[in-house]
Amino acid sequence: MGAMLRAWFTIALWKRVLGALLLGLLLGAFWPQAAPYLEFIGDLFVRAIRMLVVPIVLVTIAAGITSLGDPKRIGGIGGRTIFLFAFTTAIAVSVGMAVASLLRPGLGAPLGSAAPHPVGAPPTPYDQLVGIVPVNIFEALAKGDMLAIIFVAILLGVGTLVAGEAGRPFAGLLQSATAVLLRIVGIVMEATPFGVFALIANAIAANGMAVFVNVGWLALAVLLGSAVQILLVHSLLLRFVAWVPLPAFFRGIVDALAVAFSTASSSATLPVAMRVAERNLGLGRPIYSTVLPLGASIGKDGTAMYVGLLSLFSLQALGVAPSPSAYFLVLLTGSLAAFGTAPVPSASLFMLAAVLSSVGVAPEQTALVVGFVLPFDRLLDMTRTVPSASANLTVATIVARWEGELDDDVFRSPNDD
Repeated sequence: MGAMLRAWFTIALWKRVLGALLLGLLLGAFWPQAAPYLEFIGDLFVRAIRMLVVPIVLVTIAAGITSLGDPKRIGGIGGRTIFLFAFTTAIAVSVGMAVASLLRPGLGAPLGSAAPHPVGAPPTPYDQLVGIVPVNIFEALAKGDMLAIIFVAILLGVGTLVAGEAGRPFAGLLQSATAVLLRIVGIVMEATPFGVFALIANAIAANGMAVFVNVGWLALAVLLGSAVQILLVHSLLLRFVAWVPLPAFFRGIVDALAVAFSTASSSATLPVAMRVAERNLGLGRPIYSTVLPLGASIGKDGTAMYVGLLSLFSLQALGVAPSPSAYFLVLLTGSLAAFGTAPVPSASLFMLAAVLSSVGVAPEQTALVVGFVLPFDRLLDMTRTVPSASANLTVATIVARWEGELDDDVFRSPNDD
């Protein structure tokens, strides 16, 4: 038994994760009756990761700010981060619209056979803006309100920094807590192969093959849009803005991408993304501890691509020929909606009303589209979470390069631990 365990741990984690993903696909496809017996393993894995999200966001952002030393760097890093995420989000919406225009997956979609699913009123920009400042810090922590937690963490870090000598003991406590949390993430990460295996097997057994039968063109469009966003947009940014080798980057982030795919949640991917950013990409803690939590809330390339794609899918299914102004409105409102989407599974579906209402689609028609897609959305959501995770780590890498916080020796290492 001891020899088997040693052999298991000598295999690189990313190889174990990919092997588990493949086995999960095979089990779900060929022996779906066995998948429900493994469901508790996937649920435990997701709960363990989600347990870490709130403390990691609160502590690591505050610790990252205190380690910057100069308060002026905060604004520079934050401004560059938001600009990059806004840029990749807008490109992602355009990619989704382009793929939808090319494949036209909505033509002939049988919306009439779908059960309407009311989506409710989307939050207004005012509500999103005001909600950043929590009335009760502990309530925001309990609810996992990511933007509010980020706001509190920034205040905590800035307050510690400007307190000077009096803030040094607290800054040391934050750094120590960050180190402990990242060690805990490492422990949880060793369970990733088993969690991914159970999650993928259940997803495929539940409705995986139905996706390709019932909404095959939409599934193909999501896959193509995700691939374009990662392999073209992110790769060009990494190669010509961050000046890093692409094979090393994608080899280094494969663990995070596998968790993103299996959990379909940007926030659940955050602890893993922070670990690979430090250990595989060589990003400095001040960078990844501020950029990645912010990206988990606003870096939604997959959501943005899907919103642009699904908006045109809806117009095609409803027989509406979009005008040039409609394309612009979808691009604008889709980008804004993606920024405000919660980092949880299927959240982008319920932001669709905000986009379609801008081009004159009634809520009743939007409910039909959501009712048609929702039964098959799990695998689509898993697919589009991957470019969101890739975007987060891409932006963090670029900002680290600009700030001189990227260790090229670590980045180019084999990452076989």
